[in-house]
Amino acid sequence: MTFGEQPAYLRVAGDLRKKIVDGRLPPHTRLPSQARIRQEYGVSDTVALEARKVLMAEGLVEGRSGSGTYVRERPVPRRVARSGFRPERGATPFRQEQADGDVRGTWESSSEQADACGAIAERLEVEPGDRVMRTRYLFREAGEPMMLSTSWEPLALTGRTPVMLPEKGPLGGMGVVERMRAIDVIVDNVTEEVGARPGLAEELVLLGGVPGHVVLVIQRTYYASGRPVETADVVIPADRYRVAYHLPVK
Repeated sequence: MTFGEQPAYLRVAGDLRKKIVDGRLPPHTRLPSQARIRQEYGVSDTVALEARKVLMAEGLVEGRSGSGTYVRERPVPRRVARSGFRPERGATPFRQEQADGDVRGTWESSSEQADACGAIAERLEVEPGDRVMRTRYLFREAGEPMMLSTSWEPLALTGRTPVMLPEKGPLGGMGVVERMRAIDVIVDNVTEEVGARPGLAEELVLLGGVPGHVVLVIQRTYYASGRPVETADVVIPADRYRVAYHLPVK
């Protein structure tokens, strides 16, 4: 194969993908059979099979037991608006994760104490094994799962305070900035790093995806005078949402 030349299965997958995108293979249409692909493109069974696997991994087609492989309905991506650091009072966890004021959502959560693993300890600048409060969230928009979040807070900071449990106590359900202010910790900065990866099986079950779907992962950390006070992984289905940032110019 010369430099820049694609393997045969990618060329076949690319042509089928183009037909799906431009509507020649509309949603709910059965994908050409392996024998038809082999005949139409002059390729082997192996190449035809691998091309179908590519489209399935990309979430463009889905297998239906005993029926075949069909083009999936492609959702129109909606926006998850983020605006970086927001010091306003009264920010709920949903508002903390979704900056669009016109969007209304709900969330479910559960908290438990845990030992900080190496990666989380590094992000919080604590020792591996130090105790943290881990809180898992499932956010919904109009009843549809839209986002997962897992946050970690060092118990050396919040333990035995009214804000130890993010969803309980006098400030239960408020955002990180408001809760930390209540214990005289002033959050003054936040960082977010955005990446993408295949969704984990347990994530896709909660978000309503299928194996192979890609998710966006936002790694967020809040700081107070340079000290990390909370870090979180926010997981968003990439086929249904786009992340839009609104950052002030200073």
